[in-house]
Amino acid sequence: MASVVLFHSEGCHLCEKARAVLRTELGEGFEEVDIGGDEALETSYREWLPVVEINGTRAFVYFVDPEALRRKLQTV
Repeated sequence: MASVVLFHSEGCHLCEKARAVLRTELGEGFEEVDIGGDEALETSYREWLPVVEINGTRAFVYFVDPEALRRKLQTV
């Protein structure tokens, strides 16, 4: 099974939408990382939120297309 990680921040409305797509498609089968308060994560991810990585590779920024997510997960 693929490792899916959602990088998000408190109060980010796009992050909430991405989380909803991931929950619909994967249930609880993904990890969430709140970048708030972590300087390294803030530097790497803040301008791109939300960010979804699959097996350590950036797969989505700003929004998650459910169909594209399914395609990406089939090829992993």
